[in-house]
Amino acid sequence: MAVCDLLLRGGHVIDPKNSVDGIADVAISDSTIQAVGANLNVEAKRSADVSGLYVTPGLIDIHVHVYGGYNGWLFPDQHSLPNGVTTVVDTGGPGWKDIDDCIETIVKPSMTRVYILVNIVGAGMIGSPEQDVTEMIPEKCAEAIRRYPDHCIGAKAAHFGGPGWESAGGALEAARLSDTIAMIDFAPKPTRSYKQLLERMEPGDMHTHLYASHIPLLDDSKKVNDYVWQARERGVLFDTGHGGGSFWFRIAVPAMEQGFPPDTISTDLHKSSRLAPNAVMPATMSKFLAMGMSLQEVIYRSTQRPAEVIRHPELGHLTPGAVADVAVLDMRQGNFGFVDSGKARLPGRHRLECEMTVRAGRIVWDLNGRSRQDWTSAGNYTQLDA
Repeated sequence: MAVCDLLLRGGHVIDPKNSVDGIADVAISDSTIQAVGANLNVEAKRSADVSGLYVTPGLIDIHVHVYGGYNGWLFPDQHSLPNGVTTVVDTGGPGWKDIDDCIETIVKPSMTRVYILVNIVGAGMIGSPEQDVTEMIPEKCAEAIRRYPDHCIGAKAAHFGGPGWESAGGALEAARLSDTIAMIDFAPKPTRSYKQLLERMEPGDMHTHLYASHIPLLDDSKKVNDYVWQARERGVLFDTGHGGGSFWFRIAVPAMEQGFPPDTISTDLHKSSRLAPNAVMPATMSKFLAMGMSLQEVIYRSTQRPAEVIRHPELGHLTPGAVADVAVLDMRQGNFGFVDSGKARLPGRHRLECEMTVRAGRIVWDLNGRSRQDWTSAGNYTQLDA
């Protein structure tokens, strides 16, 4: 009989990449997935009964803020792991001037896997310097990306209020120079339209905040603009980036009804977005359930698809041999309400909550102690094993 370090027993496994959607066990050894299947014949050093829960690849949030000053960034472990998120992408917190500090103080010490989209602005996301076009130097941004290929996945532009293309165009140029991708947070101006932005973007580049109120995703008749469909057909990607001000049901619901979902579900998590709109991954995923997206699609756009988008296809699935990043989710049923960036409410019948998170084979979050020994049988304990 095979022996594994950890066995998650009896959960409903949803693993889109491997077309798994049903009751199964997940065996983990040496930080990797050992096997997935019904009634596995394995002996476990540690096990957890997760029956009645959904077991998925660890969630991947490709739009968060874990470094810099924008609206109050949040340390990754405390705000990711309790929500089933095992991989995040900081989108523009550090610029090319402070990327070294970000790597040393945030990326390396975190249990959460942290990737970086380097800000085209040298000073990063700290307010007024984001308007300084002399800080927007594509060559320096690209050099910073190339210096840390294991951590930096591309370039980011955001919050620019000027009339020109120095920010968005600079990030796109930095991505081309570094053979990576760009994520663009964009506000249309008379001198630079959303249509022009999408025409400048190449396959694999992302526009984030697609359901923001300032983005002309819809025309005057509430139809998704033809040029947006054309951009998607060319391979331009569209990210949710919920945030405190960038997710509006009056944009999202009509777009979803017309078959225009996001490629990736993400939170734009920072202090403000954590409060009223509750933009954490399980809540954001639940909003898409409330808008009619199937659970399988929600999981796909929160695991496999973002892994592909950030060019790390080794993540986002439970293939034997893959790193054992796992989320265990409870889908509660009842009468719930979800709030968007405009403080409007959408009712829903299902709410996802994270019960357990496994990062590289280690249980790092266990809401109800499912993997723990009952205190009455623990003997004269001091502290039980981690």
